[in-house]
Amino acid sequence: VQLQASGGGLVQPGGSLTLSCAAASGSIFSRHAMGWFRQAPGKEREFVAAISRGGSSTNTADSVKGRFTISRDNVKNTVYLQMNSLKPEDTAVYYCAASTAILAVDMGAYDYWGQGTQVTVSS
Repeated sequence: VQLQASGGGLVQPGGSLTLSCAAASGSIFSRHAMGWFRQAPGKEREFVAAISRGGSSTNTADSVKGRFTISRDNVKNTVYLQMNSLKPEDTAVYYCAASTAILAVDMGAYDYWGQGTQVTVSS
């Protein structure tokens, strides 16, 4: 599954961004749960959010719960991460990934990864 992440950029604290991740193959996309991870400089990659194949179930890390929302459009073969009330500590490279597991938080459960998109939260 080829994944292309986009939508990153520079935003002020308290601002919003929406990340997108488009899959090249629709038939494969609809058979995979999707997740977002992030990696800040000098830190390990961490789980952010995941969504089931049909989009009815989600899982969100405590650090972003109430601020970030994951969603997907299986017609457009795209998964989204709506990020609100952004904080400087949200600064990281954000990666999308595809998994046959359900709402996995472990990186090892994901088979396919996008190239990452930089999000910088700074005034």
